[in-house]
Amino acid sequence: MTLTAMGLCALLSWVALPGLAQSHNPAAPGTLQGPIFPQGERAPAQHFTGTVWVKPLVDDDSTYRCVVGNVVFEPGARTHWHRHPAGQILLVTDGVGFYQEKGQPKRLLRRGDVIQARPGIEHWHGASSTQAMTHVAIVPNTEKGAATWLQPVTDEQYQRTK
Repeated sequence: MTLTAMGLCALLSWVALPGLAQSHNPAAPGTLQGPIFPQGERAPAQHFTGTVWVKPLVDDDSTYRCVVGNVVFEPGARTHWHRHPAGQILLVTDGVGFYQEKGQPKRLLRRGDVIQARPGIEHWHGASSTQAMTHVAIVPNTEKGAATWLQPVTDEQYQRTK
């Protein structure tokens, strides 16, 4: 084999083989194999309608001053109206659901959506009536308080489009 042919074979194996191996790897990056985080414990009924599961991921402390949790809403489940003194960030990781601020139209949520609930704004969020939804909830600046829970979202409010 000539030096040029050997070099070409080495170059092809360096470029082609890693890509080929990766394309046959069932656990390749970007492939979802199931839930990202464990389901957690049943959420308290005094703040939710329907079945909701919460798994704390980051507990509040004096360094980070935030709370992070994975929240799984079964179909039809939702939070009560509530507000956060420093706001809330929601990262939708699976399913289909809704987010609504008081006086605003209900917004459809899908995997990959990000919500930034502004400080002090009354809102609710939860799954669609037919599909579950999972999101990571981030409550920053907990020194200002975590959440003020309000009245349940009625079935009529939940079913309305605005």
